[in-house]
Amino acid sequence: MNVEAWPKAAADVLPLMGNEAIARGAWEAGVKVAAAYPGTPSTEILESLSQYPASDLYAEWSTNEKVALDVVIGAALSGVRAIACMKHVGLNVASDSLMSMSYIGAHAGLVLIVCDDPGIHSSQNEQDTRLFARFAGVPVLEPSDAQEAYEFTRLAFDLSEQFDTPVIVRSTTRLSHTRSVVRVGDRVAPPSKGFVNAPGKTVTIPANARRLHPKLIEREAKLAAWFETSPLTRWEKGDKTFGIVTGSTSYLYVKEIAPHASILKLGMAYPLPEGALRTFAASVDRLLVVEELEPALEAQIRALGLHAEGKAFFPRAGELSPELVRAGLAAAGLAEAPPAPVSIGIEPMARPPVLCAGCPHTGAFFALRGLEARVAGDIGCYTLAAVEPLRSIDTTICMGASIGNAVGMAAAGEKKPIVATIGDSTFLHSGIPPLINAVYNKANITVVILDNSITAMTGGQDHPGTGRGLRGDPAPKADYEAICRAVGVSWVRRVDPYDVGHMYQTLREAVVHKGVSVVISERPCVLDPVKIKGNPLAVSQERCVACQSCMNLGCPALIWSDALHEGRHKVAIDAAACIGCTLCAQVCPTDCIQPTVLA
Repeated sequence: MNVEAWPKAAADVLPLMGNEAIARGAWEAGVKVAAAYPGTPSTEILESLSQYPASDLYAEWSTNEKVALDVVIGAALSGVRAIACMKHVGLNVASDSLMSMSYIGAHAGLVLIVCDDPGIHSSQNEQDTRLFARFAGVPVLEPSDAQEAYEFTRLAFDLSEQFDTPVIVRSTTRLSHTRSVVRVGDRVAPPSKGFVNAPGKTVTIPANARRLHPKLIEREAKLAAWFETSPLTRWEKGDKTFGIVTGSTSYLYVKEIAPHASILKLGMAYPLPEGALRTFAASVDRLLVVEELEPALEAQIRALGLHAEGKAFFPRAGELSPELVRAGLAAAGLAEAPPAPVSIGIEPMARPPVLCAGCPHTGAFFALRGLEARVAGDIGCYTLAAVEPLRSIDTTICMGASIGNAVGMAAAGEKKPIVATIGDSTFLHSGIPPLINAVYNKANITVVILDNSITAMTGGQDHPGTGRGLRGDPAPKADYEAICRAVGVSWVRRVDPYDVGHMYQTLREAVVHKGVSVVISERPCVLDPVKIKGNPLAVSQERCVACQSCMNLGCPALIWSDALHEGRHKVAIDAAACIGCTLCAQVCPTDCIQPTVLA
């Protein structure tokens, strides 16, 4: 944390995104084992770690976040520094292991990087990891920029070993994906501590856990005492009429809007330094808390008996911004009201989210819409089929929930055909146990495994079904049909979603099958790992009757023509966007869509 001791050479200053800075900090801290499941906004951390020499560290894409945490727990208990990376909802999946490790400790440095998503840019909720950390009884550090992301990650390993605890470093979308200059250092890898041979500590039977819980409580007190004088607790003295307690990226907004305020910047959200908070509160006339999402700091400060204001002026939902901080301070009577927004008289074009041109999921969901099935969806690109024009998904809860949801729908007596859709990566993540459950309980449902041969939604990461590892090396490839048959599914079919007729007929046969049927929709993603591009198609304007049937595909390559037929616009195709999948040609009743011949 002593910046003055760091090298000053220009080569030691790098323009890093927050996630890249976290990876750099972990590498410099001597991490030997890293594991993650990709999820925005955390994905780039492990991708960045995989760029460091394999001789320095082992890194893997795990099948899910709990597996990732279990892998790094095994490494830490074996004496080497280890890191698991995930997004906030991934911590839900990994929480069972975290709760036990909170009792056990860490042995060697054990760090979890958890990236929250305020504003729900790419998630199903915006839960606050700080509450989870307090629930688990583990410290959570909150960097505010890429430099601190690098520093705090390095520090987290030291704290983990000093206090024998897992440590969470919490990032957010804004920090993870913002790039700034970072002064870096060199890798220092501590020697292995060897395996911790202490069953009384590492085996959480009730008798051991009862002895370990008081030690966890004692550890929290020691951490709070350490934070009192730590560089993570920084008092920036200013105007005494009001003081602001803040941290994370909220600190940057506060500094921009209220540079003269007294600020207590907390680099940790749990446990809090009680003495520093009481001294700071006593030094100002009015105490405010500025934080994103839940009143995690505010509630703890109030629990100390201090009068603190926060969420009365700042929102609990969504990302903060300088504008929102200014508005909140103005509402509190501590700043001028923000100026009225200036209209430039331009309305932005409405661009509803749609699947990519030629996306293989389009054919599957187009057929499902025609089937008028009750569809339980899952987490992936294909969730976009919930909106018009495909509009063929009825529920989406969380990773791996679709099959269990479908079983419940069948048990409730739903009259429509019941279908669960799940991507290949999600199926391996958390879809196999509910499939076993469906077979075991003789559910009359159809499961559609949407195999596009990649983890597409987070940028094209490999998984056990792609045949490649994190570093691109060959790996065993999961066989979805073999897995389904192994757990007792007798009706399994493979189909190409570009063949609309075959897909439609296969689904019709699947939904009348008694018991569990599985349709495996096989076609690679059109963007990852390489962009697929075939001869584009074109519409004969003379033969187009403006029936607009093709528009029900929701393909962004299909556009409106200036030509009219009986008062309705005909359709054209954007040749630059079209990949030649032929789905539109298959649904055209007049055969007016044909491939072009490239020169």
